[in-house]
Amino acid sequence: MAYSVNISVEAPIENQIQEITYDGQEIYQTPLSMSENLAKLAQKIDFSKTATDDLRKESDSTDQTEGESSTKDPTSFQSSLWPWDSVRNKLRAAMTEVCVLADVLSVAKQKRYMILDPVSQPDPIPQAKDMAQIYARKKALASAAAVLINGGDRLRATQNEAARNRTTQDFHIELLRLRQNWRLKKVSNSIIGDLSYRTAGSKYAQTGMFEVTKAEEEPSSSNSPPPSPGVVPSSKQASALRVTVPSELQGVAYIKVLCQKGQEDLCSASINVLGSGPASNNTDLHWQQRLEAAQNVLFCKELFNQLAKEAVQLQSPIPHMVVGNQIMATVLPGVQLIIGLCHSTGTNKKSSTPQPKPQHSPDHDHVLEHSLHQLLREVHHKNTHHPFPHPSSAPLGPSKRRCLAGPNAADRHQLLEMTKSQTLLEQIIQQAQHFFLRLRTEFVLDQIAKDVKDPLIVSHWNGLNSPTQSCVKIYIVSSGYDSICRTSLVVHVGEKSLKCVCRDGRVMHMSYETQELRDLIFCQIYQHQINGLQALAKCMGWQFLANSCHLGIGPVEMLGNASSCILASPIGDRMIAVRCEPQGGVQVSIAHSPRKDFFSGQLVKERKWENLGGAFKEVRWDKMEGKNFLNKMELLMASLTSS
Repeated sequence: MAYSVNISVEAPIENQIQEITYDGQEIYQTPLSMSENLAKLAQKIDFSKTATDDLRKESDSTDQTEGESSTKDPTSFQSSLWPWDSVRNKLRAAMTEVCVLADVLSVAKQKRYMILDPVSQPDPIPQAKDMAQIYARKKALASAAAVLINGGDRLRATQNEAARNRTTQDFHIELLRLRQNWRLKKVSNSIIGDLSYRTAGSKYAQTGMFEVTKAEEEPSSSNSPPPSPGVVPSSKQASALRVTVPSELQGVAYIKVLCQKGQEDLCSASINVLGSGPASNNTDLHWQQRLEAAQNVLFCKELFNQLAKEAVQLQSPIPHMVVGNQIMATVLPGVQLIIGLCHSTGTNKKSSTPQPKPQHSPDHDHVLEHSLHQLLREVHHKNTHHPFPHPSSAPLGPSKRRCLAGPNAADRHQLLEMTKSQTLLEQIIQQAQHFFLRLRTEFVLDQIAKDVKDPLIVSHWNGLNSPTQSCVKIYIVSSGYDSICRTSLVVHVGEKSLKCVCRDGRVMHMSYETQELRDLIFCQIYQHQINGLQALAKCMGWQFLANSCHLGIGPVEMLGNASSCILASPIGDRMIAVRCEPQGGVQVSIAHSPRKDFFSGQLVKERKWENLGGAFKEVRWDKMEGKNFLNKMELLMASLTSS
């Protein structure tokens, strides 16, 4: 049984949803007004259809409707015309009339459509008289060209001869070369150049300005014969430019760095200023060399000024001292770093007494000086080459790490670490600390390798190191037995500490005191001897009973710890005890089993106690044959086994 249910279908009242916000709110599109709805419908008109297509469609539709009207009810007839069809036809007719009117106006305005060009006539054949005129004109042009070419050759030859006879070069060519390498600007009637590093962000107060003028030509002596044409004079041509450098930037300057050890008087360690050297004939130098020397003086002064400012501002346990042209900083206890500015202006060149040549100190460190120059140039490079992305024409904002601090959820400690930066003086002090600690490490390793003949100690320094980190790999081997035992360890040399990674994976940290490194090396040496003896005993068939790398029996060693081991022969009738200590050297003792001095008495009547080992007797190790420790032990074990 079916039930009928009435369902009402209504159009939705809500409009189309335009946007949904993040909180879930829906924003609806406002309904169209009548005019907007009419415009929307008018936009659907297709003006590309022609009237013929419409007439053809209308004729087809009328024929079809007439055929169907005979069979269908006339009340079902509906018109096939579009409601906007009349509007489209009127607009198309109006557009056609406007286009025709535009064509008529364009034809009326442009008169070239009304001009009839005459028919061109063929050129007449030139006569003999005309050909004679053409030949005469060609001859006249050839003679005029020959005159111009001869005059140009004479001018070129005259200019080349003048250039050969000229004592100075061309002023404009020299000025062009100067502009290619240096910054120049025109101030009133003179040309001023700039040597400073202000374009690289320098804050040094020295201006670094120099003046460029035209040099006066010196009259040549009339007694000297003129040079023959085609021969270049042997004397060097003088420059046509005269470059005037400020007195503060004249001469020669350089930064001198040295490490001073001991409790000497720091104030008496003065740096000698250069005497009459290359700066005495500074006026005779070429303008390029003079400007390069002046810029080097400016760079050294800026570097020293920056270091002096940082030395005053930095807080350290031992305050840095700035005295005159020297900066003194404590690198390690008892080691001072002295940075001095040496500048010679050559003012004493007219003195009658000869000046002695400067005596360079053997402690003069060129590596640290080069590092100082590189540090300041790196600052200049960072000021002009900011990491991407950065705005092309706007003030630079925070760094890339600080820009990513928000998305990476950086905490306060990380933000504070981003703001910290090392000064030039701190960086050079760290490099000096590493430099001095590396020298100490090299000295300790070389001294131990020279003193200890058995085993052999080989050091391999890594050639690729950073300014504050070095690495050395140490091999301890016995000559002839390197295949059965080899001890290796790696020492990382830092700024104030050493880190050693042993063969078994142990990591030991040491301070800058060389005694700790010496103790470690000696411990590794005697542990290598015991490990080599164990490997040799396995090859010889001896039994390994016990060992100790840090023996607690016996006197306390002043340097390192003693190592020991006990070995037994293959049948157990012989035992060898070995003790290696840094001060006493190697001690070897042997024992026999059964004991030869066992006598049964009233208290001990059983014979089993005679199988105990006897007392150890020390071997005269210096009388043993063999080239090293393992060779002697091999001969000793072989003799005890055969007997």
